Amino acid sequence: MLYVHFGPRSATHYPELLELLADITPVVQALPPDAALADVRGAQRYFRRDAAGLAALVRLRAAALHDADCTVGVAVNPLLARMAAHDGPPGTVRCVPAGEEETAAFLAPKPAAALYGVGPATARTLATYGLDTVGRIAAAPPATLQRILGAANGRLVRERARGIDPTPVTPSAPARSVSREYRFGRDELDPDQRRRALLTLTDELGFRMRTEGRVARALTLTVRCADRSTITRTRRLAEPTAHTPALTATAYALHDALALQRARVRAVALRAEDLTAAELAAHQLSLDPREERARRAEAAADRARLRFGAAAVHPAGLLWAGLLHVA
Repeated sequence: MLYVHFGPRSATHYPELLELLADITPVVQALPPDAALADVRGAQRYFRRDAAGLAALVRLRAAALHDADCTVGVAVNPLLARMAAHDGPPGTVRCVPAGEEETAAFLAPKPAAALYGVGPATARTLATYGLDTVGRIAAAPPATLQRILGAANGRLVRERARGIDPTPVTPSAPARSVSREYRFGRDELDPDQRRRALLTLTDELGFRMRTEGRVARALTLTVRCADRSTITRTRRLAEPTAHTPALTATAYALHDALALQRARVRAVALRAEDLTAAELAAHQLSLDPREERARRAEAAADRARLRFGAAAVHPAGLLWAGLLHVA
């Protein structure tokens, strides 16, 4: 089993990196925006390499074709492979031996929060009982964990602390659509506030699609009113795009066409649909120098956001408090 972390700077080549993995094994599960799981049991005989050898091959091809410095965890199941990939600095292959003793030695010193699925709150709860490492969790009586976390969660955490994860790798591809929703703090009558919310949503959608190297062919607006009614409209884009001004103009046109002057709006949502790889989409060249300057400025802003966070650079007038990442 391989857990491949391509790194945040490789997000623009994510679809191509998934295809690179698919050339080695068809059992690839996408974990957007920059990771994937791959079951390579069937590929080892074909390539005449063990799992670690295939991981080295993945790193070599990713670096040569896409300048991506991957980190690959190799283990017998997704849990251990994921933990191996995050166990140290990026840019290498890390293996967890298959034996029970070797697995226990790898897991024992890890903090409780290192277990996939154990969040900060659960880790704090376990720490109050002295169960602050994976080794101590694995050694705890099952009844103790079930009393602390509940029956189902207690069994699950104990299994993971012992390196047990029967979860299969489910072949998948990046989603064909991506959505964002903004919920107002009160029923909103002001169309200017609704337009600011739409600008916030298109900025989020555009940034995500650009970092993933994808463009949308259509945009769907959903308006949820105070009387629980829902209005949905879809419009095809003039050309496939992830350019925020183009998405914003379409969102505004959809909103204005609804004539919601007196509507009490509780939430608005946008869904970018029919996503495709950016390099496969045709783009009409513009003779307007302002358009080219806007795209260059957008690319520079994306680089700043990837490095310093989403709030580093963004259009003026955004609304943040009610933004929900719904897909």
